[in-house]
Amino acid sequence: MTDGYHFSDGRLAVVTGAASGIGRATALLLAARGAHVLGVDQNPAGLESLAEEAEPGTVSTLTVDLTQENAGQRVKAAAEAAGAPWRILVNNAGVGQARSVLQTDSGELARIMDINLAAVFAMSRAALEVMRESGGGAILNMSSIFALIGTPNAGAYAASKAALNGLTRQMAAEFGPVGIRVNSIAPGLIETPMTQARIHEPGTVQQRMLSETPLQRVGLPRDIAQAVAFLCCDDASFITGQVLTVDGGWGVGRYPIADV
Repeated sequence: MTDGYHFSDGRLAVVTGAASGIGRATALLLAARGAHVLGVDQNPAGLESLAEEAEPGTVSTLTVDLTQENAGQRVKAAAEAAGAPWRILVNNAGVGQARSVLQTDSGELARIMDINLAAVFAMSRAALEVMRESGGGAILNMSSIFALIGTPNAGAYAASKAALNGLTRQMAAEFGPVGIRVNSIAPGLIETPMTQARIHEPGTVQQRMLSETPLQRVGLPRDIAQAVAFLCCDDASFITGQVLTVDGGWGVGRYPIADV
C-alpha cells in the first residue's frame, strides 16, 4: 500500500449515503486506510451496523435527511466535533429512477433534483467553507454512466447526474486555486441492495447491461470505493474537474458478447 493511498494524517472523510452499498464500501475502505470517517445517512440502523463493522474509533455517524435546509450545517458541526481536519467529502447519497420523461411528473422531477443535485450543492458548500480556510481538500461526486450515455427510462435521473457533472467542473475551476480538487465517478452496473434482485432477472435493464459489458461481470461496491480512494488521495493531486467512468467497459462496448 503506497503512502498516497493511506491517509496517514488521519484526515476526516465525510461520506453521505454511508449506510449501504457504494457509500458503505467507501466508508469502510477510507477508514481502513487511515482516514477518520463521518458516515452520514438517514438510516440509523445501517449507520450503527457500519460503525460496528469498522475498526473501533475510526467511524463516527450522523443521521440526517440531506434535503433538510440545515443539513449542510449539521454535517459541518459534526465534522468539527470529530476532531480531525475535514479534507474529503464523498457526495454519494442519491436516488434512482426508472421512468420515461412522459411518465415523470414535476413532483418526481423536483424530488430527484432535490436529492441528487441540491443536497450535493449544500453539502459541497459546507465542505468548501471549511476546506478553503484550512488548506484544501478533495470532493468526490457520485454520478452515473447514464449522465454520459442515453438510455431509455432514465430521464430525470440522467438529467440530475449530468447537472452534477457540470457542478463538478465548475467547482473544480473555481476552487482549484485554493487547493480543493473536485471530481466525479460515473459507475456502470454495480451490485447493491437496490440492484441485486434485478441483475439476474431476464428482460431487465440490468440483465441487458450485464450481457453488453466487455468485462462480463457486475461491478461491486468496492470497485467504486477503490476509485474514490484514488481520486481523494495525494497520488491524484494533479487531477481535478474530471468524470471517471467505472463501468467494466459498457460505455465503450455495448455489444452482446455472443456477437464477437
